Amino acid sequence: MGQQNLTTTVTEFVLLGLTQSPELDHFLFMVFFIVYVATWLRNVTIIITVISDHRLHTPMYFLLANLAFLDISDSSVNTPRLLWALLSQHKTISFKECILQMFSYHFIGGAMAFLLVGMAVDRYVAIYKPLRYLIIMNWGVCAGLVVGAWLGGLAHSAVQIGLLLQLPYCGPNVLDNFYCDVPQVIKLACTDTHVVEMQMVFNGGVLLVVVFIILLVSYAVILVKIRTHVTDGKRKALSTCGTQITVVCLIFIPSIFIYARPFKKFALDKVVSVIYTVITPMLNSMIYTLRNAEMKKAIKRLMSRILFSGRKLKPSLIFE
Repeated sequence: MGQQNLTTTVTEFVLLGLTQSPELDHFLFMVFFIVYVATWLRNVTIIITVISDHRLHTPMYFLLANLAFLDISDSSVNTPRLLWALLSQHKTISFKECILQMFSYHFIGGAMAFLLVGMAVDRYVAIYKPLRYLIIMNWGVCAGLVVGAWLGGLAHSAVQIGLLLQLPYCGPNVLDNFYCDVPQVIKLACTDTHVVEMQMVFNGGVLLVVVFIILLVSYAVILVKIRTHVTDGKRKALSTCGTQITVVCLIFIPSIFIYARPFKKFALDKVVSVIYTVITPMLNSMIYTLRNAEMKKAIKRLMSRILFSGRKLKPSLIFE
């Protein structure tokens, strides 16, 4: 049968999930539920702190707040459905929902990758042009970096899904995963997918590798400048760059493992998928709040204001 005669007849996909054990599923539900709640609490705390504390109204923290928003969005694409599947054993997803899930995930993931480039640019300007930092990294430039990141993510996702939708799906519909993703879905197409797979690897994997190398080189240059020329605030600058390098590695290394190779099944695929879809969004916020002294102080000030306002409110409620 020629490819021109093949049409998409699949209406839903069956997700095999993480395990086939109901007892283990219930345990994993508790673990991932705690991680998901922690992801929301930590990232929302970062966003509220940056908005409410005028000391943090700088380009670096503006970009950090946007990264926190992307972490919330990233975790919310796949984790709620994973939790529902672990609890209810309902492991099917419609074809349209599957496409929407993949589009959203790659949209947000692409935006996050490009935003990290913007954050590296911010640190480069702060170290190499400290006297002109606020002039160069003005609010227009910061907004442009964020908008550019979102547009880059949109373009990346549109290409991925566009390539996927041109394929026919008329037979198998079982995905050995807990969410829909390009490497698994493309293997279910009832036609030769070799050329499309190479196009997707180039659009996703090669792009990830190139951006990752650019970021590592950029931060290496910044670290050399800090160690050789910066005297005031050296420790703070090193800590900030170290934090951002850690986050870059957490995001890019698992993604490169999945997307920068031919779409073949490996034993570690599910483990890596859990790391970068569920765990990493929580770790990003944890790293920023634990390693950034200014952020920790700002969060303490926010908590103090909330507690003080609560104590101040109690007597007035009594006399009312």
